[in-house]
Amino acid sequence: MISSFKPRARTLMGPGPSDVNPRILEALGRTTIGHLDPQFIEMMDQTKQLLQYAFQTENELTLPVSAPGSAGMEACFVNLLEPGDKAIVCINGVFGTRMVENVKRCGATAVTVEDDWGKPVDPEKVEAALKANPDAKVLCFVHAETSTGARSDAKTLAALAQQHGCLTIVDTVTSLGGVELRVDEWGLDAVYSGTQKCLSCTPGLSPVTFSEKAADAIRNRKTPVQSWFLDMNLVMGYWGGGAKRAYHHTAPINALYGLHEALVILQEEGLEKAWARHAAMHKSLAAGLEALGIGFVVDAEYRLPQLNAVTIPEGIDDAAVRAKLLSDYDLEIGAGLGALAGKVWRIGLMGHSANAENVSLCLNALESVLVEMGQPVEKGAANKAASAA
Repeated sequence: MISSFKPRARTLMGPGPSDVNPRILEALGRTTIGHLDPQFIEMMDQTKQLLQYAFQTENELTLPVSAPGSAGMEACFVNLLEPGDKAIVCINGVFGTRMVENVKRCGATAVTVEDDWGKPVDPEKVEAALKANPDAKVLCFVHAETSTGARSDAKTLAALAQQHGCLTIVDTVTSLGGVELRVDEWGLDAVYSGTQKCLSCTPGLSPVTFSEKAADAIRNRKTPVQSWFLDMNLVMGYWGGGAKRAYHHTAPINALYGLHEALVILQEEGLEKAWARHAAMHKSLAAGLEALGIGFVVDAEYRLPQLNAVTIPEGIDDAAVRAKLLSDYDLEIGAGLGALAGKVWRIGLMGHSANAENVSLCLNALESVLVEMGQPVEKGAANKAASAA
């Protein structure tokens, strides 16, 4: 007979999910009530306000899509693009390529702007593409590319889009709560994220926000949104303000308890302090990794503090190291994706995982495993460098 599933505790320092704050785990176990219960509707309104704070926006159309970040991505594309539209898509890693797939499935045309993996999106290339395609409806880019750990200049890219009459679709799955993100100030139009990264919540929800310009484009479509479930015209009937809600779908009630608690925790810490904490932990980790002879894929100026893509030392077996970290230290780090598979590790410092204890554990564990595999590493040097930083 199959018994209850009880996983071993792990320290999650991969590209996501991150460690879940115990307060969030407790919130998930609270009494389930109906999704149209007045208490639940009050909690929904609070969640919306908290998301507006996290995104730094006053957008009315701000809500968590009842599905993971990939559904948030799809929600932005299927609501803004119609057959025959043109989208300029920036590719500097795996998740830019996923944007292209969404454009195609909307029946629209994708014009790609490509940069090397590990580099930020080049604004000059984007400006040239906008000039060459004056009929483009949207500019799409990843703010924080999870496959490489590179951060692009969302403020500059959005300004270029505005100059050319373009809306923006922006992936902030890894950036929300971890690095500076100001939706209204930067003029971002359709923005999606995930709960399992720097918010330290469980996977399964996707915060999104749409500017009034984007909302107007959705309301004035010539064709119906191709996805009934993700049609914002319908979803807002449920997530709109006030006590009266139109039934759309049964919301994931307990998952939303968890998101609410995650956002309360972010509000208590304060956005700027959360950004500063991620930066400080990155500085410490980077010093320790460099002491181990491990370099970074991304130049310091463009690195994401919460997602560290680092080069695997010569002669070291990628999968063997990760397996040993998991079996001997209950520590998870991530493998490379796409063109970087087998060449890099992705070490996450996201949300609740971004703390000094995790940095120390990761450096000690990596050092021990590398020494065991014959790597010439000075014992204790990594944590000494991390502490000094």
